[in-house]
Amino acid sequence: MISSFCSKRIRFTIVLLVFYSCHESFADWKETFQYHGFLSQNFVLTSENNFYGESERGSFDFAEAGFNVSLRPLSRLGLAAQLLYRRAGELEDEEVRLDYGVLEFAVLETTKVQAGLRLGRVKNPLGLYNETRDVAFTRPSIFLPQSIYFDRTRNWALSSDGGQMYGQYESSIGEFSLRVNVGVPTIDKSLEGLLFGRNQAGEFNGNLSYLGQFLYEYQSGLIRLAFTAASAHTHYYPGENDFFSNGDFWFQPYIFSAQYNGERLSITGEYALRNARMRHFGPLLPNTAFTGESYYIQGAYRLTDDVEAVARYDVYYQNVNDRYGERFEQRTGRPGSSRFAKDWTVGLRWEITPNWMARAEYHRVHGTGWLADTENPDPQKLDPDWDLFALELSFRF
Repeated sequence: MISSFCSKRIRFTIVLLVFYSCHESFADWKETFQYHGFLSQNFVLTSENNFYGESERGSFDFAEAGFNVSLRPLSRLGLAAQLLYRRAGELEDEEVRLDYGVLEFAVLETTKVQAGLRLGRVKNPLGLYNETRDVAFTRPSIFLPQSIYFDRTRNWALSSDGGQMYGQYESSIGEFSLRVNVGVPTIDKSLEGLLFGRNQAGEFNGNLSYLGQFLYEYQSGLIRLAFTAASAHTHYYPGENDFFSNGDFWFQPYIFSAQYNGERLSITGEYALRNARMRHFGPLLPNTAFTGESYYIQGAYRLTDDVEAVARYDVYYQNVNDRYGERFEQRTGRPGSSRFAKDWTVGLRWEITPNWMARAEYHRVHGTGWLADTENPDPQKLDPDWDLFALELSFRF
């Protein structure tokens, strides 16, 4: 009901914006038209446990490809869209999906102030990397810090169907920007795996949710500081002979981000608190609320113009009141190590040409908190101390 209402309001608003823009002179759309694409193939090998396919044997089940276009048919009106293909082991179904598709209307454009509105499927500015997480060239490593950017539920956090209001102000002490998203999150089966341990007969539908990010940049990105807050709400509709009832899940993350980008050295850190609440799922999943905590510190150093080294320490706790899962293990019989993860990462990036890039990285992980049950159906067989090695080859045009 809410989704249908939002869709009608969005279509009506788009018509109004196009009508308002028609008094503007037409730009030469051929000069504004742009297209880009990328593809990457990855190899993942783990000592124990599965991540992106049967990685204990070595897996090639992680691949990405995307194609995007943009143009500005009117001086105040822009269009942009991207199709994305992903093969990701058992984490999600192999598919081609609309990653984003927006109509952008520039309300105000001066030398110091820009403000506008984007409508459609918009990317969520969650932390520093979420909006470009699928483009290998824009990631700091093959796998983003899993404590903040979960791959097992990536689609839910990636985008929403609705709108984004944005504003940007350039001052003598730096650039300030604010983005606010209002819309319905895109949901897939991965959320069921996270909350229930496996897919169920029913399905989750997204309800109206909110996200905002305030970002400060000094000297064109030499220093970047950001704060992100969101409130996402989904409702579960049970299927036939379902174990769970009509239930609601609320998720409210708060992310603090800081980054320094020098000529050779880049240092990034992010810290997150995640409030979660579940209600009315029935006796198998009692009403509960908890707060998770995540953080990482990462350094990247450009050894030459073409080679960069990266090192990172990444920590995830699902519940700050039971950081290592002792009480969870006593209550459920499932391993407490599934409630946290500590990850040491080192890697190398080689830009072979402006269009080709290769990466290699190694992870030493204690805990299994960010592994998906769909790839590891028996939690008792998970090893809390494991190694991950990955290779990546990427191309862009």
